[in-house]
Amino acid sequence: MKTRETLETHVKVDLEIDGSGKSSVNTGLGFLDHMLESVARHGLLDLEVEARGDLEVDDHHTVEDVALTLGEALREALGDKSGIRRMAHAMVPMDDALATVALDLSGRPYTVLELEFDDAVIGDVKSQNIGHFIESLAVSAGMNIHASVRGRNDHHKAEALFKALALAIRDAVRVEHGEIPSTKGKL
Repeated sequence: MKTRETLETHVKVDLEIDGSGKSSVNTGLGFLDHMLESVARHGLLDLEVEARGDLEVDDHHTVEDVALTLGEALREALGDKSGIRRMAHAMVPMDDALATVALDLSGRPYTVLELEFDDAVIGDVKSQNIGHFIESLAVSAGMNIHASVRGRNDHHKAEALFKALALAIRDAVRVEHGEIPSTKGKL
């Protein structure tokens, strides 16, 4: 279990990467809860998230700190990464939307995003914080993420993005052998 306490938020994340897709998520942001539940279900991750944030200010700190804590939990769950596939990608269509995510659990955080949303807010989350969630996750997990999405409906675009992220994580953490997946011998 990973926790993060600041003057703005209190976040607790419990993550099992060899799970069955069970989740219990309560961030105070219904749309973020929905996205994280989708990550758990499609990534076959068992995920518990409890967050309290300064939502009277806005959603930014809660979204960011949940992503940072989830990334730390993922990094810890992977240990030295022996035997994992490490790199993976996924494409997910959702009605009008198509999302693509490619990632590398290299230990080197980097993010390239091609995300455009038409509305300023999706549910109760500012659309600009969707990309910020992905960036914060990449930094704290130590992963390289390239993600793009296109479509007409912002809800569909965001949901396809999180589902593609889930499928790529699920594939990348799959154990395939007993070696460190790097020519350097270390990740």
